[in-house]
Amino acid sequence: MRHRMSVWVRTGLLGSTMYCMHRKRSVLAEMKRDVVSPEYELKLVQVVFRHGARTPLKPIPHNQQVEWSPTLLEAPEHTQFNYTVTDLEGGPRPPSPFEERYRSHKLKGGTFPGQLTTIGMQQMFSLGVRLRKTYMEEQSFLSPVFNPSEVYVRSTNIVRNLESTRCLLAGLYQQKQEGPVTIVTDEASSEILYPNYQGCHELKHRTSRISDANNQPGMKDELKKLQQDLDIDNKEEVDFFLLLDNLLAEQVHGFPFSLKYKSHLQKSEQRALNIVSYMVGPNNREILKLMVGPFLYTLQRNMLAVTRNTPPATPSRKLFLYAAHDVTIIPLLMALGIFDQKWPPYAADLTLELYQHRSSKAWFARLNYNGQEQVVKGCRAGLCPLEDFLNAFSAYAMSPEDYKGLCCLKETGSRTKK
Repeated sequence: MRHRMSVWVRTGLLGSTMYCMHRKRSVLAEMKRDVVSPEYELKLVQVVFRHGARTPLKPIPHNQQVEWSPTLLEAPEHTQFNYTVTDLEGGPRPPSPFEERYRSHKLKGGTFPGQLTTIGMQQMFSLGVRLRKTYMEEQSFLSPVFNPSEVYVRSTNIVRNLESTRCLLAGLYQQKQEGPVTIVTDEASSEILYPNYQGCHELKHRTSRISDANNQPGMKDELKKLQQDLDIDNKEEVDFFLLLDNLLAEQVHGFPFSLKYKSHLQKSEQRALNIVSYMVGPNNREILKLMVGPFLYTLQRNMLAVTRNTPPATPSRKLFLYAAHDVTIIPLLMALGIFDQKWPPYAADLTLELYQHRSSKAWFARLNYNGQEQVVKGCRAGLCPLEDFLNAFSAYAMSPEDYKGLCCLKETGSRTKK
């Protein structure tokens, strides 16, 4: 206990305050949560979540960089949960080029970029507790002890996501498990839990317009002003995403955060969202398909398998957990027509529920974002007939075969011209 308290003291009073605010939002979201009538039987839950708070991916290049001390990464005992990582077929964990890149240099203070922090661990544990309350205590849907035949767990092959999954499971099952937890992951070249620019040549080509987005009216002048205010040499290359990433991380961890910097955070977020909307607007359906089409196909397939009584390998699976990123959540929200024009917070979650009406046997689905019910595009209410619900998926979901074919279009064309 003394060790845990020392972590909070070193993290800072404001960091504790931010964590408490996050908990308060979680509680309020739970209070507002709409309860489905007992006439409907819950059959499947799928949770797509962003990792918890972390260190920045790349520091702001100025002389007053924050010190990211290893003490900010200490893991509270209650977040521990034993797990192993394999590839999708149960073989050894694949290499992780992203993690290798993070580990190639250190931030000021001695930590690596992109690492899950104590506050991030607490956020994920709280998400697990919320899921426990909903699906164990209120609905008695899940077993109170982790059972590997009941839960499927998949993550991107990045340590902060694997550790976030660990903390979520610890909160969900209160560290009780029957058998080992296996988290499956994929090769970076074929990963579908984030927009795969390395594995899809066509996606990389279509989103190369980011330079055009940065040249939109007012963008350059506003970025230059932010650089001056943050004392960044104008010879250094920075963008709104870099500023947003650092300012969000500094805010949630309680580093000195003046009102002026709060304004900078808001401007950076708005401009980052402007750029995303410019690249992935409602008229750019093909880009959204390339970003999250295979993932939407997987979520859809899981639901349909239950309705057809032909589940994947293990028929008793009730819960699918997917550890993803903010760059996954945004295009998913866009595709489903529920994007709120806000950057997904740390530990954000999209939860898809599948229900069957007890008497009519008709199927229904519902989606919650950060604990609050959403009305998906094409649905009249939160609890929506499955056919209408999946219509929102149909415009963007892509089978692995179609995805590979579309990804290679540009590459094939280039070869033909040669």
